[in-house]
Amino acid sequence: MVFPLNLQILGLKKIFYLPYIPDLIAAKLTNVEKSVLPDADFTFYQQEYNRLRDRLEIASQTSILPEAPTAKAALHDLLIGLRVKS
Repeated sequence: MVFPLNLQILGLKKIFYLPYIPDLIAAKLTNVEKSVLPDADFTFYQQEYNRLRDRLEIASQTSILPEAPTAKAALHDLLIGLRVKS
């Protein structure tokens, strides 16, 4: 499964069906930094963390992407070419 790159957490909620994200964002915006979530179901969030971490690990292991970037030289040449032209 391929997902588009989306750095907005509310957009990720729609892709990954995580209905609790807006509530966590609202709590973050209304509370001070590093505050405790009132009435938080810590067991649920620990299970979600583990589930999502496992999913990420599986995706990493099955990815066809190389471990390290392989186009560094080509990118360098492209940037040099663009700088020379400008």
